[in-house]
Amino acid sequence: MKKKKTSIGMVIIYIVLIQWALTTIYPILWVVLNSFKDRKIIVSDSFSLPIGDKFTLDNYTTAFQRLDIIGAYRNSIIISVTVAFVVILLAGMASYGLVRYRFKGRKILQNIVIAGMMFPVFATIIPVFRMMAAIGIVNTPHVWKSLLAVILPQIAGNMSFAIVVLSGYIKELPIELEEAAYMEGCNAFQIFGKVIMPLAKPSFATVGIFSFLWSYNDLFTQTFMLRGNQYGITRLLNEITSREGTNYGLMAAAVALVIIPILIVYICLQKYIIKGMTAGAVKG
Repeated sequence: MKKKKTSIGMVIIYIVLIQWALTTIYPILWVVLNSFKDRKIIVSDSFSLPIGDKFTLDNYTTAFQRLDIIGAYRNSIIISVTVAFVVILLAGMASYGLVRYRFKGRKILQNIVIAGMMFPVFATIIPVFRMMAAIGIVNTPHVWKSLLAVILPQIAGNMSFAIVVLSGYIKELPIELEEAAYMEGCNAFQIFGKVIMPLAKPSFATVGIFSFLWSYNDLFTQTFMLRGNQYGITRLLNEITSREGTNYGLMAAAVALVIIPILIVYICLQKYIIKGMTAGAVKG
């Protein structure tokens, strides 16, 4: 076998990529290491390793004692999983309908979907908040209603992206398989569930993962809709920052508790993210 020659250009590219990766990884590593040190040591020597007398778990103990970490995780997981599931289901059916069916107003709907990606959440939060308040699910003592006030806007906010990604993938699937399923007596919903979803699994996985991560990391919507013990994990982190602004150890521990689950999710599912995005890029 012939060995591939490494060009100078490739070496330069790898050097740049390694440097970029280090600038991304180092701040996360710095936060995690400082979460195991006392706040006085962080102020005086924030770049030292938490070894020996410098190592402590007090920051994590304090975080769990003062804050409802478990409740915040529960709320975030409920919100994010619900958003990802509903977006996959609705965006998948909408994409299938827009790609495979011909009807009046189809082009207009496609343009509306694309236009939906142009409006940031900041521009729509006031009317959305008023709508949620009008149906009585904002500022209520019922946790489930308040979580629903976050879930609904996040579903709407993720739909345009999801439909665009899924439409590009479904468009290139062989229609003969759907025709064969139809000849076997399957209706549109059965074709979608038994043919489209299995074939477009990478694209559905990409949409689900991104919807989950964006929902999990969303602070803006939670700031408007959630109160008190209804906080998600990112909203709780914001409260810690405002209340414990000088307790760097506690803040570092809280940040670590927020980002570590996301890193685990991304590391475990990165192949689906890359496969789905590259497939969508080629097929779209």
